[in-house]
Amino acid sequence: MSESMTVKRPLFDRKSLTALILPLVVEQFLAMAIGAADTVMVSSCGEAAVSGISLVDSINVLLIQVFSALATGGAVVAAQFLGMGKREDAKDSARHLIFVVLVVSLVITLFSLLTRGPLLRAIFGSIDDEVMANAQIYFLLSAISYPFLALYNGGAALFRSMGNSKISMLTSFVMNGLNIVGNAILIYGAGMAVAGAATATLVSRVLGAVYMLWLLEHPDNPLTIRGMLKFRPQWKMIRPILMIGIPNGIENGLFQVGKILVASLISSFGTYAITANAVANTLAGLECVPSTAIGLAMITVVGQCIGAGDDRQTARYVKLMMLISYGAMLVCNLLMIALASPLIGFYNTTEQTAKIAWQLVFIHSAMGIVFWPASFTLPNALRAAGDARFTMIVSMVSMWACRIGLSFLLGLTFKLGVQGVWIAMTIDWIFRAALFVWRFVKGGWKGKKVV
Repeated sequence: MSESMTVKRPLFDRKSLTALILPLVVEQFLAMAIGAADTVMVSSCGEAAVSGISLVDSINVLLIQVFSALATGGAVVAAQFLGMGKREDAKDSARHLIFVVLVVSLVITLFSLLTRGPLLRAIFGSIDDEVMANAQIYFLLSAISYPFLALYNGGAALFRSMGNSKISMLTSFVMNGLNIVGNAILIYGAGMAVAGAATATLVSRVLGAVYMLWLLEHPDNPLTIRGMLKFRPQWKMIRPILMIGIPNGIENGLFQVGKILVASLISSFGTYAITANAVANTLAGLECVPSTAIGLAMITVVGQCIGAGDDRQTARYVKLMMLISYGAMLVCNLLMIALASPLIGFYNTTEQTAKIAWQLVFIHSAMGIVFWPASFTLPNALRAAGDARFTMIVSMVSMWACRIGLSFLLGLTFKLGVQGVWIAMTIDWIFRAALFVWRFVKGGWKGKKVV
């Protein structure tokens, strides 16, 4: 659409952007902080428990990314319909999103349960027997929780596409609070160790999904979901969701497959490397929380701007949100460099493990300030505009050429170990950032609207 036809009224003022972004930041911080507390609790059961959970989490994150990709596809479609003022179509797309994530998650759960043992052995066959035993227990209970996690993600994405991120923040707070309480009871009280941690996670996800679906039935919501028992899926609504969801799912899925391959490489360096990697990943994730939250907000803001046919506002909001992302990344990463040593001390690791974990956090922090937002926040703007295929291709090439290839080269050939793997990761960021910035500046995302 030409600029002369664009909407002149600002679609988002400062107050609405703040109301959208701040709850997302709080939600992401809560999830990461409680995830860190979860790891600390499990660490009381020994490094084998931490290692077993961290290895399974590399698989869990892969599947979670698939659910998130589908949720993103539905959120983009719903946001674009809302931007166009087509409320009934937006509600219909919301119902289709819930249907799609439920079906996909049930299939993945069934596959995971049937192949649990062989799958873990094929990926992490060289690990210690004690670590494998913990991984088996954790993966079993994690798989049962996938449909509930998928439904929660779908519901949260829909609330964000309405501009109401407070709901997902409050639900996440309750879920994660229940998880922590459950961990304390089952790990410390009942002595269930890894099984206790997994059970607490399962129960919290079930309750979160039920609560989220109940909220979506409220008649005042722009994306009210009702009549699911009489629901009849239609391809015309599933197709645009999949147009965003499939490329995003392939991108995220292969990205996590690559991380699993890298995790398998790290497991060959020994238990100390696995544990250091797990601890550093948890702390490094905290640094990225504001930028991750802004990336989620991009889906709503860009989706509605594109739906309204306003490329000028789209570009202006993306630039503003990227500026905020870089400022937040600078503050968080500098704080992490200063606080990394005492934080690592909470994990009760050996001196060798703690030293390596600090080195990994420093690598992530120093490079993340410059390259992380352009690598992972900016692509959400492209996806929300309908340019998901480009982000998929870039991510696939970068993952396999940079992160995986260089991990084996630096980690094994040059004998840099797990530190070499993290250096390869930062090179991957540089490649992604350069191409995503180029795509946005050149305007290749324009004219990609999916509805």
